Amino acid sequence: MSQSKNKEPSSIKGTRDILPPESRKWQKAERFLQRIFESYGYKEIRTPVFESTELFEKGTGETSDVVIKEMYTFADKGGRSLTLRPEYTPSIVRSIIENRLYLKPDLMRFYFIGPMFRYDKPQKGRYRQFHQADIEVFGEKDPEVDAEIVEMAYTLLKKLGVKNIKILINSVGCRKCRPEYHKKLKTEAEKQRARLCEDCRRKIDTNPLRIFDCKKDTCRNAALGFPKITDFLCAECQSHFEKFRSLLDFYGLKYSVDPQLVRGLDYYTKTTFEITSSKLGAQDAVLGGGRYDEMMKDFGGPDICGIGFAMGMERLLSVMPDIDEPEKFLYIVHIGEEAKKVSMKLAQYFRENGVECVLEYKDRKLKKQMSRADKLKAAWSLVVGEEEIEKNKYQLKDMRTGDQKEVTKEEALKRMIG
Repeated sequence: MSQSKNKEPSSIKGTRDILPPESRKWQKAERFLQRIFESYGYKEIRTPVFESTELFEKGTGETSDVVIKEMYTFADKGGRSLTLRPEYTPSIVRSIIENRLYLKPDLMRFYFIGPMFRYDKPQKGRYRQFHQADIEVFGEKDPEVDAEIVEMAYTLLKKLGVKNIKILINSVGCRKCRPEYHKKLKTEAEKQRARLCEDCRRKIDTNPLRIFDCKKDTCRNAALGFPKITDFLCAECQSHFEKFRSLLDFYGLKYSVDPQLVRGLDYYTKTTFEITSSKLGAQDAVLGGGRYDEMMKDFGGPDICGIGFAMGMERLLSVMPDIDEPEKFLYIVHIGEEAKKVSMKLAQYFRENGVECVLEYKDRKLKKQMSRADKLKAAWSLVVGEEEIEKNKYQLKDMRTGDQKEVTKEEALKRMIG
C-alpha cells in the first residue's frame, strides 16, 4: 500500500469543521436571526446549492470579481456547466420567476441562512465555503423599505452585542444616469492608469466602477480623486436617496455617505449600504446590500424591483460576544441494569415533554456519573437506583445550585420546565 493511501484524511483548504460547542453558538445566532427576520414579515426560502453557471454570470455580473475569479464551476455528467452558489440573490430571482411567486398574494420578503462558495485566498474568518444570512424584498420600491432594512440590520447587530458598528450608505444611480458617470469615470481613471494595479487597468475598459472594489492602497488612493457618482444622479435617483437619508434620520440612525461604496456586484441600482465593525480590522464589513430594481426584468421576469442584504456568519460570530444562554439538559444517572431500563423510559418521557435529556449506557459508579454530568455542564441530574425504583421517586439535583429534591417524574418535569 502506498504512503498516500495511509495518509490521514483532511479537510479541503478553505473549508473547516464547525464542532461542538462552537456549533451551539451558531445555532443560537441562527435562531436569533430567524426570530428577528420573521418579526419583520420575512419567510424562509431554500434553493439548490448549485445552479446553472449562466444564472450567476448574468445575475452577479460578467465583469464582477466573483464571476471572473471566484466561482466554483464544473461540468456535470450531462455536459452542463454548473456553479456552486457564490451568492444568493440570483437564485431567489430564478425561484420567484420559475414558481410564479409574484402572482400570489403573499409578501415577497424572504430570508435564508446557509453556505456559499467562492475561490478566494483563505484567511482568518474568510473561507472558500462560508455562510451567509440573506434577506430579500421584492415588489417594494419605496425608500421607506430601504430605511427599514437598514434599521433592522442595525437593530439585530446591536441586540447581538456587536460593538463599534458604523453605517455607510451611497447611491449608485440607475441605467439612466450611470452611463454619463461611467464615461467621466473612465476618462479620469485613464489619467491615473500608471498608479493602478494590473487588475484595475483591465477594469478601466470593462467596468471602471469596479475599481472602487480594489483593496490595494495605491488604487484606493488614486480613486479618492475620481468623480463622485452622487454628483451624476438623475432626478428620480436623487429624490430616492434624499428620502432614504431623511428616513434614516427619522429612525435616529447615524450614518456616513461613502461615495466609493459601490459593492462588489454589478446589479445594484440606487441604494447601497454596509454596516462595519472596527473589531474586524481592514476587511470590516459585517453586512452589506442594496437595491437591484432591474434584475428580475433582466432574467425575463416581470418588471419587479428588489432590495436586500447579505451578512457573513463567520464574520458576525467573530465580533459577537458569547450568548449567555446556559445549557438546559437533564443527565440521568442509573445504577444497575434494571435502573438502566427504567432510565430509558424516563428519558423517553422527558424528551416527549420537551426536555433535552442525555443518557449514557456505560456502567459507571454513582460518583463517576455525577462527575460526567458536571463536566458536560448539565442543568440537572436525576438519580435512578433500586430504592428510587421501589418508591417511584427520584433524586433531582440542580447542578448549578446543588439543591436536591426527591420527586416523581411529573414533579421533576414541572421543576425543569417551570
